[in-house]
Amino acid sequence: MSVTNSVNTAFTRNTKIKILNNVKGISIFGLFILMLSCGGVKNTQEALNTGNYYSAINKSVAKLSENKTRKGNQDYIYMLEDAFVKNTKRELKEIDFLKKDGNPANYEKIYNLYNRLNSVQERITPLLPLQLYDENRNASFSFKDYSNDILSSKSKLSDYLYNNATTLLTSAITKYDFRKAYDDFKYLSKLSPDYKDVREKTEEAYQKGIDFVQVRLSNNTDKIIPEDLESSLLNFNTYDLDNLWTRYHTNPQRDIHYNYEMLLDFTAINISPEHVVTKVTTEEKEIKDGWRYVLDENGNVAKDSLNNDIKEDKFIVVKCDFRKFTQHKDVQISGNVTYYDLKTKQQINSYPLTSGFVFEHIYANYNGDKRALDDKLIRLANRRPVPFPSNEQLIYDSGEDLKNNIKSIIKKYQFN
Repeated sequence: MSVTNSVNTAFTRNTKIKILNNVKGISIFGLFILMLSCGGVKNTQEALNTGNYYSAINKSVAKLSENKTRKGNQDYIYMLEDAFVKNTKRELKEIDFLKKDGNPANYEKIYNLYNRLNSVQERITPLLPLQLYDENRNASFSFKDYSNDILSSKSKLSDYLYNNATTLLTSAITKYDFRKAYDDFKYLSKLSPDYKDVREKTEEAYQKGIDFVQVRLSNNTDKIIPEDLESSLLNFNTYDLDNLWTRYHTNPQRDIHYNYEMLLDFTAINISPEHVVTKVTTEEKEIKDGWRYVLDENGNVAKDSLNNDIKEDKFIVVKCDFRKFTQHKDVQISGNVTYYDLKTKQQINSYPLTSGFVFEHIYANYNGDKRALDDKLIRLANRRPVPFPSNEQLIYDSGEDLKNNIKSIIKKYQFN
């Protein structure tokens, strides 16, 4: 066989292999897309077969919104058509049953069902027409105007909510009753903002549903709590308490009936003595200290291949005594957060409160060759001692930790 024929044969063989590989790659990719498509169709069909018509509608609408004319999406049109009929029939049947039951509590469900029926139609409408190629027709959807049904059920639901909440408001025994009435009035205000006196009754239910808590601070220690710290601890606006039904007042108001008292009782403040801890170490390091000529075996200066004198770095070991000083002073505060029911005059719960703050300052000096010290030690050696904080300042500095602990207790405790 000639060289030319060998080359041509090899070229032809390689070309065929590349073509086969490309076809194989395309086939695998196509198969992957087909599997994804079949998985979506299968899941939607399963939802339809198991009576989860609303899910089948959602899946079909989502797929057709991407590309309603794609032939691979024809199954979704058939399933949407089928699911729409079955869903409408079932929900209208449920509405009919709820109406016959005659229970006013069903008005909300009836109203929501009508809204859902209408929502399905509004989501399908932008997709129309949906063409079924094999049958040469457009998918059929029998739409209905539910506006009157929605308005009628909304009116009945509004009446029911108003009457039920008003009755609950006038006959309420517990705070929970007022809060339930408030929830109904709030829901009603969203449905019909201008319905009768719903705004006034919503506010009335809210005010009567609030737990008012008066806050008191007691210092039963032998230390003075700085006024700034006491003011900070009692400033509940800084606690970021997002609680609809609890109000904390550090300055009780005469026209408010308080339900509970929260007592911040400090029982001990322990402050350590001022002390300085000294630690002495000897630092050692090998460093470069100039250079020297390299001598040959005869004691002469060695030469390199270019006849230049050969030099080498000279190293020495340097030492330095390093003294590190740590200034230390700390405070430990303990007490309790106690809740009282002002109606029964009984303690209802108590939580331990602990906090603290540590003052620590490190500085250093050295004696010897500074070159033995690393950068971290040099930075410490550049520091100087500072005055110790006063007892009052140390107590004040514990304030942030105290507030965080108090906040944690408040958020953990629920009155109802």
